[in-house]
Amino acid sequence: MAKQTGIIKLKGTIGGISFYKTSDGHLAREKGGVDKSRIQNDPAFQRTRENGSEFGRAGKGGKVLRNAIRVLLQNAKDKRVVSRLTKSLVAITKTDTTNERGLRTLQDGNLSLLEGFEFNLNGKLGATLFAAFTKTFDRVSGDATLDLAAFSPTVRIAAPAGTTHFKVVMGASELDFVNETSTFENDETAILPYTAANTAAIALSATITANSTLPVVQVLGVEFYQEVNGEMYALKNGAYNALSVVTIDTP
Repeated sequence: MAKQTGIIKLKGTIGGISFYKTSDGHLAREKGGVDKSRIQNDPAFQRTRENGSEFGRAGKGGKVLRNAIRVLLQNAKDKRVVSRLTKSLVAITKTDTTNERGLRTLQDGNLSLLEGFEFNLNGKLGATLFAAFTKTFDRVSGDATLDLAAFSPTVRIAAPAGTTHFKVVMGASELDFVNETSTFENDETAILPYTAANTAAIALSATITANSTLPVVQVLGVEFYQEVNGEMYALKNGAYNALSVVTIDTP
């Protein structure tokens, strides 16, 4: 892989060299690779086919999760969240000890490995929120709750420069990786002033399907705002908003 440095940036293929644009800039690489039909049929590529099958399954699982929490994710994500999430889900697929290689699934893997996943590396929850919180999920009732005792925002939240206000958000979703569907409910605080004075105690809740037989994920986030002439604006278009997986519950 080479980087284009000239004034004129190329796109497309010239003389066996492919020119393309990525988030890392304009790049170039030699076109090539093994013929597709050989990969699909040659016994020598059996491992490749198995890996490809599981990678595809992880990719679809990542899409299920992202779609489920889209309401919150659209406000707190980095440019590589799709690839980072897929990588984590591939690792989870590999922990499946029930199915044969190539047939391993997310639902039979150790989904608890996803706990702590940060959707925005530019604003990690673990480096943003320092107020203690308690979280519960009752699978029988489908109730997910999250509570924070009163705290001083300027002491317990590391906010980016320019912050005047913030809010805390929470969501819960059950994920059906087989049918590629999900349910989702969320709750949030009002937009609160970023000051030294203590907040009131915060209690957030969301209710999904009672007695669900599917994996459930709970996410927690913090969003930042700047007040200008009485109007609230997402600070730097949400570039430093935090969102992280705080609970994984499996049946």
